[in-house]
Amino acid sequence: MLLASAVVVWEWLNEHGRWRPYSPAVSHHIEAVVRAGPRAGGSVVLGQVDSRLAPYIIDLQSMNQFRQDTGTLRPVRRNYYDPSSAPGKGVVWEWENDNGSWTPYDMEVGITIQHAYEKQHPWIDLTSIGFSYVIDFSTMGQINRQTQRQRRVRRRLDLIYPMVTGTLPKAQSWPVNPASATSSPGPPCSCPQCVLVMSVKAAVVNGSTGPLQPPATRKNMPPSGVVKLPPPPGPGAKPLDPSGTIRGPMKAAPSQVIRRQVSNAPAGATSGSPASPLGTNSKTGRVALATLNRTNLQRLAMAQSRVLIASGVPTVPVKNLNGSSPVNPALAGITGILMSAAGLPVCLTRPPKLVLHPPPVSKSEIKSIPGVSNTSRKTTKKQAKKGKTPEEVLKKYLQKVRHPPEEDCTICMERLTAPSGYKGPQPMVKPDLVGKLSRCGHVYHIYCLVAMYNNGNKDGSLQCPTCKTIYGVKTGTQPPGKMEYHLIPHSLPGHPDCKTIRIIYSIPPGIQGPEHPNPGKSFSARGFPRHCYLPDSEKGRKVLKLLLVAWDRRLIFAIGTSSTTGESDTVIWNEVHHKTEFGSNLTGHGYPDANYLDNVLAELAAQGISEESTAHEKD
Repeated sequence: MLLASAVVVWEWLNEHGRWRPYSPAVSHHIEAVVRAGPRAGGSVVLGQVDSRLAPYIIDLQSMNQFRQDTGTLRPVRRNYYDPSSAPGKGVVWEWENDNGSWTPYDMEVGITIQHAYEKQHPWIDLTSIGFSYVIDFSTMGQINRQTQRQRRVRRRLDLIYPMVTGTLPKAQSWPVNPASATSSPGPPCSCPQCVLVMSVKAAVVNGSTGPLQPPATRKNMPPSGVVKLPPPPGPGAKPLDPSGTIRGPMKAAPSQVIRRQVSNAPAGATSGSPASPLGTNSKTGRVALATLNRTNLQRLAMAQSRVLIASGVPTVPVKNLNGSSPVNPALAGITGILMSAAGLPVCLTRPPKLVLHPPPVSKSEIKSIPGVSNTSRKTTKKQAKKGKTPEEVLKKYLQKVRHPPEEDCTICMERLTAPSGYKGPQPMVKPDLVGKLSRCGHVYHIYCLVAMYNNGNKDGSLQCPTCKTIYGVKTGTQPPGKMEYHLIPHSLPGHPDCKTIRIIYSIPPGIQGPEHPNPGKSFSARGFPRHCYLPDSEKGRKVLKLLLVAWDRRLIFAIGTSSTTGESDTVIWNEVHHKTEFGSNLTGHGYPDANYLDNVLAELAAQGISEESTAHEKD
């Protein structure tokens, strides 16, 4: 047995498919709740330790972060790292963003930077881990290899992330002594997959027979409870072929990062010895299997699958489904465990990788889109409409009601037969006048409608607060920027018969105008340029034309508070969903998605943009 320790870092998945670390203090808080067990209620209120995270709750059963004010769900995970790496020393690497505040790097990036820093390298190129940046330690700067833009970076000390210590089996074999098997510290995880695994262990322990004996063709296989684990990644390990099966040589993984996602503690132990005779009874095999935790059960299934592949026995592929619900991976994992426990051949596969961008495209391969003029469009600052008062604007959409009905005005919640209850700045209209919107027929105090218009964008349009019917042309508060669109010669998953429309949005940071939440204050613009994708089909082109109308009306983006990071005064999406994953759909923002085009057409219609709108707008 080997005494092992690791630091625990809790992380959440952002919209770009990157796992972002919670701070050490927040990770300590989550760990304390996990170790408290069921009496803690199974949920973690993050605002108790960090006031900036007040809207967020983590549900430990489903392993999701829930934002109470928006309903947004994001996966979370409990990840393990080497105690000698950056999180084990309390070292945090951060970069300076556009508004002068500091943002921590992803944990893997921070660990890589710290490792180079400790080796006293003058700089570190992050291209090898997927980032086009160079960190220069002499100037403490980050340099974008493509644009040469530089940002400041800093290294600071924080709390050390929580540490867990337990007994782990040696790297390549099961423990020899069954008495040395110990459980992981802390209460067991209550997620659906762990519950299923524990139920399988109990069934194996209480069963009347051992695992099924393999047929005679497998007589050279190690007996149950004596199977050796596959070697760790290294020169002799076997990687995945395109189908996900382990084959061929593989590159060594960095020793700094220990990836054991969502397992509830360091690996447990089992009984049985590699030197055990073939006559070992089946009861020993059952006990050995029962003492394994989820990670080791899966590794055992993988080892058995390797032996069967080598012996020519056909295998049954069991895919590690990667859905948003925890049930899907649980079903895949439990299927493999059950088949392995029964002595059946199992071939576990790895989940698909996140593919955000298409393969490189040369300028000569980029084409304009038939039926759509130009390949880019800019927006400028809002053009103020002059010459019409709010009363004159609303007069176009209202009919006066001489005898109001006996019901409430849904804006001020006073009876329509009584004067308006609005207490803000006084509009130039009598508070007891009542009007009916011409198309939808809903009735309000005119006084309330004028006040609502004055508190909005004041663009000459009005939206019914009850049914959301739009009167006039609705515009938004999107800051100035550029929208590019063109064809690239690659197909999206689910659309193999057509090319792809790529849209690139570019919005720089700037100063908020009078129509924004905090006029005169700077705003940030994270993640730009943002790349989005549509199939080059008839419906895909229809969506593009309507998105161009939405762009011209400044409805694609707004300035507000990010539901992902909680940052205020930043550019955010404005209720029209875009697909930002090119070759996968792991975050829900990619393809295939059979309903996406219809859904986005409905979202555009809710903003007052339909095919009829294109007749009044330039292509």
